[in-house]
Amino acid sequence: MAGSTVTRAQLAQAVYEQVGLSRNESAQLVEMVLEIVASALEAGQPVKISSFGTFAVRQKGRRIGRNPKTGVEVPILPRKVLVFRPSQVLKARVNGQAAPAEDDA
Repeated sequence: MAGSTVTRAQLAQAVYEQVGLSRNESAQLVEMVLEIVASALEAGQPVKISSFGTFAVRQKGRRIGRNPKTGVEVPILPRKVLVFRPSQVLKARVNGQAAPAEDDA
């Protein structure tokens, strides 16, 4: 999966090659997993994928912003934002280090 962006098609291809499902079943599996994650986030539930990280929805309050070009103050309305917190295992892997031992507690 070399390249700048990993696509759904590339994920489905990887499932096809590594798991042995048909191409169609692999694409359906990827779509189902992404739909489950999206539905949970839409409902406000965090999604934790062990040894990968946690996706969560956070509420941001109303605040005053400033247009950098004109300096005019502009209200920024409350909104929900998606946040991702990588696991220590993923952080270590990205940094080329050995993964830390996970606690079973």
